[in-house]
Amino acid sequence: MAGEADESAAHEDGSPGPRALLMQEVAAQMDAIEAEFGDSFEIGRVITVVEVRKADDDVELRVRSGEYPWVALGMLETAKKIVEGMGG
Repeated sequence: MAGEADESAAHEDGSPGPRALLMQEVAAQMDAIEAEFGDSFEIGRVITVVEVRKADDDVELRVRSGEYPWVALGMLETAKKIVEGMGG
């Protein structure tokens, strides 16, 4: 992948690069799932929503949800309710 080494490099302030940050988030989610469910689970559908901040200060959202958008919409609606229940 073009620029792959640059994407994983740490920033000058020591914070992880974009690729490393996304990988850390996925690993943290997997750790939390394993802590709660042990070995008795399977991963079903996965949706990723990523805020991408570009060099020109423009911000975009990237969403990947697999082949069934109607299922993804239901999952996102459920996720919205979970986040709302977390409070501010």
